[in-house]
Amino acid sequence: MKRAFEVSTVIDRPIAEVWRELTDWERAPRWMKGVESMHADPGTEVGATLVFRARGKTRESGISALEPGRSLTLTSEQGNVTARYSYLLEAAGDRTRARLTADVEVRGFPWSLLGPLIRTAIRRTDSRQLADFRAVAEAGSSGRPR
Repeated sequence: MKRAFEVSTVIDRPIAEVWRELTDWERAPRWMKGVESMHADPGTEVGATLVFRARGKTRESGISALEPGRSLTLTSEQGNVTARYSYLLEAAGDRTRARLTADVEVRGFPWSLLGPLIRTAIRRTDSRQLADFRAVAEAGSSGRPR
């Protein structure tokens, strides 16, 4: 897999609160650009399927790796394109360091020729995702900054 992007930020909330927000799938559309709705079946565990509606289509992603309270990897496949989004949280006192990496694999002709364009499109669409997540996590359930 080739890296589409990697971003990091510090969130002004304790890691337990940040983890809770990260895995509250119904609230994910607040920080996932283009996602209209999302739910997990059967929940937050390896093998769970996240079903979401984005840009008018129902799509799926799976939880492929999980260290509860610390890291989570979502993997989705659409045709010959596999995308893996990995979230890592680290406690920093009463704040949380967060990192998001997006890796993309493109297989077969002509898709392999389009790999750089696909990774660029993903970077343009999703590289702000962690900053948007930070704003939501810091606002909490009230929707206003704490």
